[in-house]
Amino acid sequence: MAEITAAMVKELRTATDAPMMDCKKALTETDGDMEKAKEYLRDRGIAKSAKKADRVAAEGSIGLKIADDFSKATLVEVNSETDFVAKNDGFKDLVSKSVSQAFTNECGDVTALRETEMDGKSFALVFDEAVAKIGEKIEIRRIATLTGNENTIINGYVHSNTRIGVIVAIECDSAKTAQAMVDTAKNVAMHASAMKPTTLSYKDFDAQYVADETAGRIEVIKKENEELARLKKPLKNVPQYVSRCQLTDEVIAQAEADIKAALKEQGKPEQIWDKIVPGQLARFIDDNSTLDKEQALLDQNYVLDDKKTVAEAVEAAGKAAGGSAKIAAFFRLEVGEGIEKKVDDFAAEVAAQMA
Repeated sequence: MAEITAAMVKELRTATDAPMMDCKKALTETDGDMEKAKEYLRDRGIAKSAKKADRVAAEGSIGLKIADDFSKATLVEVNSETDFVAKNDGFKDLVSKSVSQAFTNECGDVTALRETEMDGKSFALVFDEAVAKIGEKIEIRRIATLTGNENTIINGYVHSNTRIGVIVAIECDSAKTAQAMVDTAKNVAMHASAMKPTTLSYKDFDAQYVADETAGRIEVIKKENEELARLKKPLKNVPQYVSRCQLTDEVIAQAEADIKAALKEQGKPEQIWDKIVPGQLARFIDDNSTLDKEQALLDQNYVLDDKKTVAEAVEAAGKAAGGSAKIAAFFRLEVGEGIEKKVDDFAAEVAAQMA
């Protein structure tokens, strides 16, 4: 029996892109013969699936599993090269197995998931064998899990196209209130699937990101006003800021002083200012927090009641249940998000070969 060295395993892995343990097993089974080891992997479909590594998998599906008592939920994004394969029953089964395995084993990342066992084999081998049968590059890209307790309810939603999934945790004052918030948590997840929040609160924004967004958003409104002016339509208010994180006590105090100065100039009696100032100040805050309403879940207008923010709607639901409730966390995964898809230019390819 030939000695199987780490260098031999590395060489085979480089040649086939097959998982390390499979390379070691192939070399052991073939007594260290490199070419026979490659055939061994090819015959079992392992090298075939792994060698697709240079192709882009930006299609696929989101898998969701929720505990029966709504104490935990897991999302898994499984990518494929084509939307056609994403509709394949074998692929759907693989997504279901992946999310169930991640949920059961509380895997925090893809590496941990692949190292778990299923039916006496590594999940990596189970997954790669399934990929080989399907015949296309398929990979698990992201995993997200939320875990609660008796006072925190977890629920989720996957859109009908299976490309968007959201899980939401709502923290309550008691187990009784939490159980009453199951449907609300799902509704918030549905809201997030459509409205694409990127963070929970405006407090989570990076200061530099807000600064970069400010100039661009103000410029967009100015250009819109140019067109509105040409059409002789009412102009939009041009904000100074885009997020509440910029609205310090000093900024709010100055805004209030400016409102009062304007009312004085208009000749409004000072005794009625207290009826006017709060509304105009609320309008100032609204005009100067557009980034929050677009990207921060708690600050978005709730799709089921646009007179309330999401935070206000959840608070109201908790109060109606006889307690208190607030969103503690959420995850939103969308298939292919952030992946740059390769666009083949057939004409350019032909031209290059003709040159």
